[in-house]
Amino acid sequence: MGYSQAEKTNVLFVCMGNICRSPTADAVFKHHVKSAGLEHFIYIDSAGTHAYHIGNPPDRRSQQAALKRGYNMQDLRARKVAPEDFSRFQYILAMDYHNLELLQKDCPPEYQDRLGLFLQYSNQWNTRKEVPDPYFGGSHGFEKVLDLVEDASQGLLKHLSDQYRTNAVER
Repeated sequence: MGYSQAEKTNVLFVCMGNICRSPTADAVFKHHVKSAGLEHFIYIDSAGTHAYHIGNPPDRRSQQAALKRGYNMQDLRARKVAPEDFSRFQYILAMDYHNLELLQKDCPPEYQDRLGLFLQYSNQWNTRKEVPDPYFGGSHGFEKVLDLVEDASQGLLKHLSDQYRTNAVER
């Protein structure tokens, strides 16, 4: 049985240009969701706060680092956060404080509680709050992004799974 996007929990990952961090989070989280058998319950997307790269695939270095770990991002294309995203997505997770602030400025008051930092779901990186932008660095930066995103993806998946169990018990 298929579920419409409106019936799913919708998660949006956001960085600046939507070519490095947020598509990495998109691909990694989709992989974990599918592995958990929850792809019928969770819709995942990514976007940028800026329109620098609309329609472009993720950065080649991001794709290469992700492929080494088994994550495929080749079908993803950059887009800018749209006004309707604030009502469509229950979780709008920024990669850093700067992009979170930009989202907070554009987000209607009734949806502010949907905004947060992705690393708030991290289990291993408790003191780190931001996923650093690897764009101007070397390959080690893309590996670090993957380390952070993999951990936060597991934490977010656990959070959502716990919510589904709680909701199922309450019904």
